[in-house]
Amino acid sequence: MIEHKTISLADQVFDKIETDILSGVYARGEILTETKLSTELGVSRTPIREALRRLEQEHLISESGKGSVVIGISEADLEDIFLIRSKIESIVAKMAAENRTEEQLEKLKETVELQEFYLEKQDADRLKIMDNQFHEMVYKMSGSTIFYDVLMPLHKKIQKYRKVSVTDTKRAVQSVSEHKAIYDAISSCDGRKTVKLVDMHLKNAYESIMKKGKE
Repeated sequence: MIEHKTISLADQVFDKIETDILSGVYARGEILTETKLSTELGVSRTPIREALRRLEQEHLISESGKGSVVIGISEADLEDIFLIRSKIESIVAKMAAENRTEEQLEKLKETVELQEFYLEKQDADRLKIMDNQFHEMVYKMSGSTIFYDVLMPLHKKIQKYRKVSVTDTKRAVQSVSEHKAIYDAISSCDGRKTVKLVDMHLKNAYESIMKKGKE
């Protein structure tokens, strides 16, 4: 059920369906119809129609004679996303180490500490939220809205795969440790070290996701 908040109903519907596609609630190949979504979300067909149009533009669904077919994110898409991130995030990481403020640094530290807390509690859902927050804050630290706007949608698109990763205890421990090391490098204003650590983090994340997908 969609809640009527200050953002437009069409945006809420779009965000909800997009999240459900990217998180795997709607599986690849599943047919979505205006009637089905209208019933599930408790809204009229008008915002549903607008959301489906936007989702088609995002290449997350495609139209068929029976409704909208879920495409989602394939392994090939995943490879492309990590390739792009590997080229851009190293630049952003260096900028973050050079441009971060003390206030931003303190918030990043709190995020890492919360990751450690939720890791100990084995709370995968909260751990994923903190993972999102960590990367979002590093992007913001760069001081570039352009890089932020490019990277955030890419990070969001792989949420189904990241959920699989954070439920793997060994990888979750490794990931939190890598985040802590990145925080330390940013704290020390060491751009070169931050770049190396972010490159390693992305490489390990991709390899872990691909390995889990083949098990």
